[in-house]
Amino acid sequence: MPLHPQAEKLLAELNALHEPSLSEVTPEQARATVRPGAASEDVAAVDEHTAPGAGFDVPVRVYRASDEPGLPLLVWYHGGGWVRGSVDAADPLCRVLANRLGAVCVSVDYRLAPEHPFPAAVEDCYAATAWAAAHATELGADAGRMAIGGSSAGGNLAAAVALMARDRGGPPIRHQLLVYPIIDDDFERPSYRDNAVGYRLTRENMIWFWDQYVPNEADRRNPYAAPYRAENLAGLPPASVFTAEYDPLRDEGEAYAARLQHAGIPTTVRRVDGQFHGFFGRFDVLDDARTAIDEAVTAVREHTR
Repeated sequence: MPLHPQAEKLLAELNALHEPSLSEVTPEQARATVRPGAASEDVAAVDEHTAPGAGFDVPVRVYRASDEPGLPLLVWYHGGGWVRGSVDAADPLCRVLANRLGAVCVSVDYRLAPEHPFPAAVEDCYAATAWAAAHATELGADAGRMAIGGSSAGGNLAAAVALMARDRGGPPIRHQLLVYPIIDDDFERPSYRDNAVGYRLTRENMIWFWDQYVPNEADRRNPYAAPYRAENLAGLPPASVFTAEYDPLRDEGEAYAARLQHAGIPTTVRRVDGQFHGFFGRFDVLDDARTAIDEAVTAVREHTR
């Protein structure tokens, strides 16, 4: 279907900013253009903590929907191609997710590339997830009701953390929420050709992001960098995968969902037609984003009862 009229209007507004190509700017300049897209809503409490990692204390921001104990726990990894993004940019979405789920949401401020290439980000996310599970009670949450999730690069990190937790005997994860995740470095899939330019995230952008995060080509065969490369997906938590029709990442997200299903993992996949990459966080102006968030919350709630 054509772009949804709301998406078409938003895309025109964003393209009118005439931001330079990422390949033409420094990572610092690329980060300077990232800002929250929606206004923040109130939650019961917001606290800052640090989680001990491998030589780095990982900052986390914790949102509580209420003061009740034993709430579901969602650990969230922001997007931004492993180079951009922050807990500040993810703040509006994390507040919404905490409130809609009636949960504690832990937003992870992992280290960014290229200053910190693979595996820094995924190791930070795993360390923060293990910390959240270990400290769930004091955060007002129940470690036995934990889900993880992320969008774009954050979806990549969520899928990788799920693999790590399985492989390392890590904390129990009840659900993985993957929103238009980066899953593979194959730039020749049809969605990469069909949506190479014109829809914000471009094929050129994605090549640049991979070059920043995983500059060593051999590392791209590591499933913790490219989860699609994992030979065995058995034993992973149930998953919800959301893709967008006009997104270069569409096909790899759907292919990963199909592989999860083939491995016997309860997995739902939802392609949001008429939308482009990044729509999920624009619930302030996109009806499809609000609907997708409702569906995501329903899926996470079902597995974290």
